[in-house]
Amino acid sequence: MRVVTLPLPDDFDAWRDAARGLVADGVPPDEVVWQVGDVPGDLFAAAGGDAPAPRHDSTAPALKVSRAFLDLARSAVLHHDPERFALLYTALYRLRREPKLVEDQADPLVRRLDGLAKHVRRDIHKMRAFLRFREVDEVGAARFVAWWEPDHHIVRANAAFFVNRFASMRWSILTPEVSLHWDGAALSQGPGAQRGDAPDGDPIEDVWKTYYASIFNPARVKVGAMLKEMPRKYWKNMPETALVPELLATAQARESGMIAQARSSIGGNAQAAWEALREEAMSCTRCHLYRHATQTVFGEGPVSASMMFVGEQPGDQEDLAGHPFVGPAGQVFNRALAEAGITRDETYVTNAVKHFKFEPRGKRRIHAKPDAGEITACRWWIEQEQMLLRPKVTVALGATAARSLFGKAMTIGRERGRALTLPGEGGGTAWITVHPSYLLRLPDEAARESEYAKFVEDLRAAHALIA
Repeated sequence: MRVVTLPLPDDFDAWRDAARGLVADGVPPDEVVWQVGDVPGDLFAAAGGDAPAPRHDSTAPALKVSRAFLDLARSAVLHHDPERFALLYTALYRLRREPKLVEDQADPLVRRLDGLAKHVRRDIHKMRAFLRFREVDEVGAARFVAWWEPDHHIVRANAAFFVNRFASMRWSILTPEVSLHWDGAALSQGPGAQRGDAPDGDPIEDVWKTYYASIFNPARVKVGAMLKEMPRKYWKNMPETALVPELLATAQARESGMIAQARSSIGGNAQAAWEALREEAMSCTRCHLYRHATQTVFGEGPVSASMMFVGEQPGDQEDLAGHPFVGPAGQVFNRALAEAGITRDETYVTNAVKHFKFEPRGKRRIHAKPDAGEITACRWWIEQEQMLLRPKVTVALGATAARSLFGKAMTIGRERGRALTLPGEGGGTAWITVHPSYLLRLPDEAARESEYAKFVEDLRAAHALIA
């Protein structure tokens, strides 16, 4: 049994040198015990006794491994799993006969090593994102001290990041395993520390808390996503997290206040922003449709509207008039609104695509359905309209409008007749129904009357969601 003693738990170079010698000597993985310092890495380590790492014959051909394996090993060796050195050596030993082993994601050993490396990379990211320095009084110059409790042996591997990021200030990072100290010119290491060795706060944090509270946007709070990216165990390192529970508790009330204030500002900032947006849209060249259309047909209606309707695109008459839903489909739409008890002047009406797409047939211009690229190019305008109005309910009139709002294809038959949640910052509730032009294309009067009644009922149900 060979016992290899490594000086440090994160010493990749020492592991690599020892592993190369063992492989060169043909030592199987089950005959090697790895340990760090005086801590046995295996139950049989104490009985086997220390043996020097084998030195391979310099005349023997060197074992060549891929960059992918080296990157994997450099990360996995930082994990706290006591088997990591043995697992990596097993993989190295197999690479002699399986040179593409690292590419085999179905191999249990590769999957386990990938898992170790993934945990290490996440731990490194969390340290970079959530570590906070606090200023301490020191004669001659300011020094900043931070406390961190990593899950893995990542501190020394992360040192270069903090040296480059905070090169001009003097700092110390204290952890239970090791401490790092930067004096502005050189990096040094020290023994591990305790939580009480680091300061609890400094005057700057009060300023930061005030700033953080002022920029906290309750309308964008997603608690699940926040906790996934910033688990509670890191909160003790960051001053702003002391404010989070109260900010979350009052988020709904603050959001309601923001919306109420926005809706009461007709003719103010919201109206001015909409007018500027409309003016910008008049010269839109995001896709090729502007080259043949008469003009951009932007949305219309009050910026305080609680209900937004999104159609497909302007038709021939809309393109000439510069207003949405003024042609035959618009007349059907207006009649259905009235029967559903909805006043059009109190709603905002727009289209997923702002330019008329058509095919010339003699002197006539025949409607052509927008493709996915054109819908995507024009989606930016819909998103801006949503963010400005923040309507409670948005009705998608047809498949093109639904695709624009949700960013993916939606089946009207499956999604029609139920409330949906819109993605994105504008948010709100969505309702999908048919486009009024669909009713005009139906072959017989009975079908038109039946589908028209369903359309009116859809509008009535969507309007009821506002209450």
